[in-house]
Formats: sequence, C-alpha cells, structure tokens
Amino acid sequence: MSFVRYSIFSLGLGVALVMSFGSQAAPGADPSRGKAFDYPEARKDESVVDDYHGTKVPDPYRWLEDPDSPETRAWVEAENKVTFAFLDSIPQRAAIRDRITKLWNYEKFGAPRKEKSRYFWSRNSGLQAQSVYYVAESLDGEPRVLIDPNTLSKDGTLALSGLSITDDGSRAAYGISAAGSDWNEWKVRDVTTGKDLEDHLKWIKFSSASWTKDGKGFFYSRFPEPEAGASLKGANYNQKLYFHAIGTPQSADSLIYEKPEHKEWMFNGDTTEDGNYLIITVRKSSDSKNRVLYKDLTKADSMPVDLITNFDNQYDFIGNDGPVFYFETNHKAPRGKVVAIDTRKPDVSEWRDVIPEAAETLHAVSLVGDQFIASYLKDALTQVKLFETTGKFVREVSFPGPGTATGFGGKRSDKETFYTFTSYITPPTIYRYDIATGTSSVFRSPKVDFDASAFESHQVFYKSKDGTRIPMLLSHKKGLKLDGTNPTLLYGYGGFNISLTPSFSPSTVAWLELGGVYAVPNLRGGGEYGEDWHQAGTKVRKQNVFDDFIAAAEYLIAEKITSTPKLAIAGGSNGGLLVGACMTQRPDLFGAALPAVGVMDMLRFHKFTIGWAWVDDYGSSDNAEQFAAIHKYSPLHNLKAGVSYPATMVTTADHDDRVVPAHSFKYAAALQAAHKGENPTLIRIETRAGHGAGKPTAKLIEEATDRYAFLVKVLGMK
Repeated sequence: MSFVRYSIFSLGLGVALVMSFGSQAAPGADPSRGKAFDYPEARKDESVVDDYHGTKVPDPYRWLEDPDSPETRAWVEAENKVTFAFLDSIPQRAAIRDRITKLWNYEKFGAPRKEKSRYFWSRNSGLQAQSVYYVAESLDGEPRVLIDPNTLSKDGTLALSGLSITDDGSRAAYGISAAGSDWNEWKVRDVTTGKDLEDHLKWIKFSSASWTKDGKGFFYSRFPEPEAGASLKGANYNQKLYFHAIGTPQSADSLIYEKPEHKEWMFNGDTTEDGNYLIITVRKSSDSKNRVLYKDLTKADSMPVDLITNFDNQYDFIGNDGPVFYFETNHKAPRGKVVAIDTRKPDVSEWRDVIPEAAETLHAVSLVGDQFIASYLKDALTQVKLFETTGKFVREVSFPGPGTATGFGGKRSDKETFYTFTSYITPPTIYRYDIATGTSSVFRSPKVDFDASAFESHQVFYKSKDGTRIPMLLSHKKGLKLDGTNPTLLYGYGGFNISLTPSFSPSTVAWLELGGVYAVPNLRGGGEYGEDWHQAGTKVRKQNVFDDFIAAAEYLIAEKITSTPKLAIAGGSNGGLLVGACMTQRPDLFGAALPAVGVMDMLRFHKFTIGWAWVDDYGSSDNAEQFAAIHKYSPLHNLKAGVSYPATMVTTADHDDRVVPAHSFKYAAALQAAHKGENPTLIRIETRAGHGAGKPTAKLIEEATDRYAFLVKVLGMK
C-alpha cells in the first residue's frame, strides 16, 4: 500500500509557500506607497546572446541562473529587503496573519488505509509543521504515532514524501524530503516497535516504493548520484528500477530494468495485489502516455515482458485476475475507459472494453470489494460510480453537494473504503463507505472557525476567444453586489493534463472573509474534459490557455463582478507561467499579479533538472516551429520597456529543484528594469524551501498572509 504516487510534474496546485524575513526599507524608498522603489541593481551582461534558428535573443541576466554565486546571493538579499519593507508597512498584515492562523488551526485527517487488521492515516492537530502518520490495531482502536516528521528537524522543513506499507502491515518504507527538494531519502520502520531498521536509500526522485507480497523487500527507482554542486539544477537522466532486499546495503540492490539508450525514460514498479507480477510503467516525459511491461514474480530470474510497446496512450494499472490485467486508458477513448488485457493474448484486437467511454471524463479507478470504483469529472466536479468486474453498473455514490471526492483505495477483499469530500467552502470531511450497502458515514469531520452558510460557490460558463465554452467556479459571500467593485482573485493552471477541482483552503476562506471573490476557470491544457482538452492547450496551441484565462477576466468585468483595478490573477508553477504570459500580453486588464514558482524562461526550461520532461506539453526552443510559438509568449522575453505593468509580487524559493529559481530571478530583474509606473514589482524569495510540497505550516501561513496583505494594499481594500 502506497500513500504517495510519483509525479514528474505536479506543478504547484496549492499555495506558493514563503516565510517572513526581518527587513528594513531600502535607502530612498517609500514602502507605504506604490512608487519610488529603489530596486537593487541587476547587472546586465549584454554579451550573452543566443541564436535560435536565426533569431538572436539576448539573455542579460544569465548570471542569475547560479543560485549560489556571491552576486546572486547578494541580489536575493537586497530584493528581499525591498519586498519585506513594503509588506511590513501594510497595517492590515498582522490582522490577516492572525485570522489565517485561526482558520488554519483545525484538526486535519487523511483518509485511512487498511493493511491486514491495521489502519493507517495522517493527522495534523492544527498548526503542526508537518502531518503525523498514525497506526491503529482497529478502526476504533487507540492510534499511536508511526512517523512524526516534526521530530526530524527543528524548523519543520523535513517532510514525509512517500509511504508504503507491507501487505501484513508490519513494515513501512517512507521517503523524506529536505527543504522541499524533489530528492528523497528512503528508510524502513518496524510498525510494531516504531523503530527504524538499518536500511537507508538515497538519490531517489519521482518514485514510489512497492513491497513484495512477503514483505522482504520493495521495488523503487533512482537516478545516478549527481556531480558535486549539481543536485539542485543539473538535468536528471538515466533513471533505473531496482529491488531493495531488507537488511542489505543500497549498493547490493538488484537492477531490475534500465534503458541506457533512452536516457530520458523513467520507470515505476508496482506489485500486483496477489504478489505474482511486477507492473513496470515507463514514461519519457511529463505526458501521461506510457509503455507497460510486466515481470512474473513467481518465477526466479524471469525477465520483464513488453505489453504496451509505444507511447501513444495512457495506461494506468488497476488490478488483475491472474494473467488478465485491467487498465484505465484513453486508447481510442479521449475521456477514458477500462479495458481488460489477457497477457496470454496481448494483441490489441483481443482487448476487451469493461467500462466503456462515457460523456464524463474518467479521472481514477480502483478495485475494492471486488468492484471497480470509477471517479469521473463532470464539468470539473466529482461523480463516482461502482461497477462489477464484468462492467455491469451497480450504483452511483451520493455526495453532500457539488465538490471533489478523493480516496476510494483498498483491496479486492475489503468490505469498506474511505474517501474525502471537500469544496471551496466545505472543509474536508472523511467518510467510510460500505461497499455492500452503498452507505456513507462520517469518519472524521473537522471543526473550523468558519461559517460556511454565509458563503456560496457556484459554476458559470463563458466563451473564450475562439468560442470554446469554459467552466468557472465562483466563490464569495452571499448577496454579492454586481457593481464592479468586488476585489477578485482569478486563479488558474491550464496544463499537463492536471484538473483543477474545488478544495478547501484556510487562506481562500480568509480571502472570502475579506470580501473577495475567488474565481477558478478550468482552462484548456488541463484534464477536465479528457485528452483532447489537454492537447488543445499544448505546444503551438498553448496560446489557447492564455486566451481562456484572459476571457475569464473579461467575463468577470463584463458581468460587473469586478473591474480592472480590483482584479488580481494568481497561479503557481505552470500557473506562474500563465500569470506571467497574461500580464505581459494584457497589462491593462489586471490590477495585480501573483506569479508563483513560475516557468518564466520558456527558451531554457529544458536545460535544468526535470525540465526536459515538459517538452511534450510545452514544445522546445530547439524546434524551429515550436520556438516561434514559444518566443511569442515566453514571459521573460515579452516584457517591454516603458510599459506600466500590474502591481506584481513574484514568489519563489531558493531550493526549488523542479522549476529552478532562476526563472523567477531573471523575470523579476527584467520586470523591474522594464516597468514604468507607480505599481510595485517585487519578488519574495523563500529560503530553506522548494517547489511547494512539504512546506511547514508556518511557512504556508506566512506566504498566504503576505499574498493577501499585498492584495489588500494594491487593490485598495479596507
């Protein structure tokens, strides 16, 4: 059982994270006003010019790509002084922090999973830096601590990044990430004693751990140890799949699969529930399309066998009946379906559709209680249906209202499963679902200092530039006046087949309580309407995503929900690219912009860490046609001198080894040089933090505080 699946590009869907710094105003600056900022000087090296297919492109801030150089560190320190002088001057900041802290201080649970007779789940008492994992001998039994990441570091920056439990519930393999890095170290804990074994594995990234049926070892993937000084920015290639036997050193691990002739291929191994097979998933990019092999674990020294031999479609393994494997796939079904593949007759002509493609988008499938639990998205809202293994429809799961339901894990023999239900104004409640009767009962319900009855969340639809119909969820206080004066935060993503579905956040609630509107459109490039929707926002079609977001802003203004001076845009990672591109294309449309850990240099993103894997979504400057499209929207390269840009606060972190901080560094330096006007254009740089995952609660609160304090100031809120 594994709580965490690996991901090549889980781009910042939550809040971008930061912490507060002591600071003082830069000489000559007036931090209480949006002008006269004395920004740190960023040296321009005019000699750095690249030739892209005959087009000469200057890169004067290339030196900021080295995060550890004395010059870069001095620039970072100076930028933070200016930024925090401004934030420190905002009178409402303390009250905002107090309110967010109070909202955040509620008991949070993860959905339980069962292994043999033991139950495992996470819990955060409210303001703990990291959630703690517990184990109980029965569902109603007294839980005890299994792993408490808060004891691993003084500042809470060591986070649990993965957890996998043996079939008998006796051992736990767990991954630890330091300061938000994608690099993980894995250890093994005895569940009964709570003590670690001697096993210690390093240089693991984008990998789960999957135990053998007997619990004597697990499969995992790792990269070669990087050269000294290259761990945070060097490109990651040549991942290999290994087996680790408990009680042996990592150097003795058995190599299961590699493809040295394809350095970009990455592997993940999952054992089947019956323990008879190892399913090897092969990906070559952030795209969901994958190859599949399997290895017969009942035969000593068996070799992996090719099952899916191309990267044409997505295949997610669900379960098996002996040699018959079930997959969720978009093969000849852009919105997804479930197929059965008999490994004895693997030709595609022999495949059998078990659950055909539906009008809704199939999002996830599990096999629990001898039934398929299929989770669909209907206009980005969860719909869950149960089917027999023959494909016969059983029933639909009832939810309290429109929202997001996640979980539904377990085994074929289980009679129960658990799921979490949430929305933008509904705190996450965990339910136990009885497979036989189809009844849901509350397992844990949080108590949040928040009156949900005073707010509403509803869906609207609008048309993009080319007429495409786009859904958007609006959340706000009841009785909203349509007079164009409502401060509005428009949040977007639009990429990598990732769907934005409603979820509860204390910081979002704080924004709503401030009188703000929270608007989330489901842009092309995401996975809300299947693979065709995803592809419509990729490569040379990426401009569709920006058009969708701009059209959302125009809709909000036309409907008098807000107006340009009151409209802010935000997004993280790929969403940071979205914000950067839209504010450079339409600086007149927005009052404020919050690009977080964004991909801002679209000509060089593929040269760092795992950036090369994003080419399937973005395209590459190495391709002449794709370069022409990318160069037109790359945020760094479309800033124009003398333009008045919206009030902007860029956020990033010095340990981000997914979207390296150079993207934000270079963009902020270029923005400050180009911008003309009184609006502040700041950058907030977190230390001891990464792309977003695993950041401690205190940093989450501080970042949210500063984001909303910034908006209160620049949008003229009271």
